[in-house]
Amino acid sequence: MPSCQKSQCGCWPQDVGIVAMELYIPSKFVEQSDLETFDGVGSGKYTVGLGQTRMGFCTDREDVNSLCLTVVQRLMERYEVDYNNIGYLEVGTETILDKSKSVKTVLMQLFEESGNTDIEGVELKNACYGGTAALFNALAWVESSAWDGRYALVVAGDIAVYASGSARCTGGAGSVAMLVGPNAPLVIERGLRCSHMSHVYDFYKPNLSSEYPVLDGKLSIQCYLWALDKCYQGYQRKAQAALVRDGSNARFTLNTLDAFVFHSPFCKLVQKSLARLAFNDFLLDPSPDFNGKHSGLEAFKELKLEDTYFDTDVQKTFLEYSKSMFEEKTKPSLLVSTQVGNMYTGSVYGCLISYLISESPKELAGKRVGVFSYGSGLASSMYSLKISNDYTPGSTLDKLSHNLLAVRHLLEHRKRASAVDLDAAMKLRESAYCKAPYVPQGPIDDLFPGTWYITHVDDKFRRMYERKPLLHCNNDKIPYNQKSKTETGQ
Repeated sequence: MPSCQKSQCGCWPQDVGIVAMELYIPSKFVEQSDLETFDGVGSGKYTVGLGQTRMGFCTDREDVNSLCLTVVQRLMERYEVDYNNIGYLEVGTETILDKSKSVKTVLMQLFEESGNTDIEGVELKNACYGGTAALFNALAWVESSAWDGRYALVVAGDIAVYASGSARCTGGAGSVAMLVGPNAPLVIERGLRCSHMSHVYDFYKPNLSSEYPVLDGKLSIQCYLWALDKCYQGYQRKAQAALVRDGSNARFTLNTLDAFVFHSPFCKLVQKSLARLAFNDFLLDPSPDFNGKHSGLEAFKELKLEDTYFDTDVQKTFLEYSKSMFEEKTKPSLLVSTQVGNMYTGSVYGCLISYLISESPKELAGKRVGVFSYGSGLASSMYSLKISNDYTPGSTLDKLSHNLLAVRHLLEHRKRASAVDLDAAMKLRESAYCKAPYVPQGPIDDLFPGTWYITHVDDKFRRMYERKPLLHCNNDKIPYNQKSKTETGQ
């Protein structure tokens, strides 16, 4: 991939957004139906009640460093990006291995051979929101006076694990890398963004001796929906103002957008979130059509949003009302989420990738996609992107779509593990956490080719890694002469 060119006219670079994307997921999964049996809960509690099919997980052979090493190197190889063409690199994660040393500095070892050390950015943390904060920073860098014409690289990676019990089924793991620059196939729409930030204790990790969070499940759902309402109201005002500036008399609604992707703790919450936005649209409509599309909704017109977070009548009614909209605009984005689980910072971008591989470049061209990102504590944002109109062979959209087809290959070639295997892996991770020296016990053979893994942790807590060799794949345009070993000073 050639370097991006800096404009000589002193104006903003054109069509800044996501140029390339890569996803990494663990090679092992457990069926959620097996977890239902193992946990002794009713059949369908996880699969139907939460909308989850499978859950990916890591043994003690992988950590957030290895996940991010894997996804970054895969992106650089698959898109043939020169390491010298990266000028900004930022990581969003809530998976903490070190209270000082960042994952970004670990990733810098991938750049050693190129000699490129002039790379801005570090690491950001706020639950599942860090990846979006890193993306916003990358966009700001490209559009700033500091931009030197090179690409920015954003990485979002986490391992979501919970103590044994009812929350464990909402775990997952994975990482996403995004190349950011001008002339992108996914253009972030300038001026159409709204954030909502607040101080709550819905989900947090105060115990640094454990990977497990403290979670108030009901409060967390309420905060998610509250943030969704606030972000949508703010985004809607800005989008409506943009329509007016363009001379349009149209009213902004969900139907103005072709698709909508959400941060996905579990898929059923995403479906409820799309219904929630339809409810917002209904309340904002100054002249609802009670004889047509709004027939039967009269009783809900005077309700206040803050009184309806757990109103089952509202939920059921608007789930049904928005069913066709969900099938069209959001359900295609849930492939990775239902098959892998919650990737925390990478979750919403796994949903974006799922949407992008659900249609051909020709079908995607010109569409607008809404994005809602949420992190407990809380931090949230809503923004939108426009997909390039150019879907011709060799275009950036064509290349992106082609390369993302590897995601289906990953999903189809994982190894199924039992619920007993998952339980053993979690106990192994518990015993290994913060331990030094330590040699991981998880098997290497089960890992995907090209995966980075931990070889050992020395007595000074420095974590050493190697990369499992790549195998040639006819569908991959990947060079296979890359350096396959490194270590970190962590």
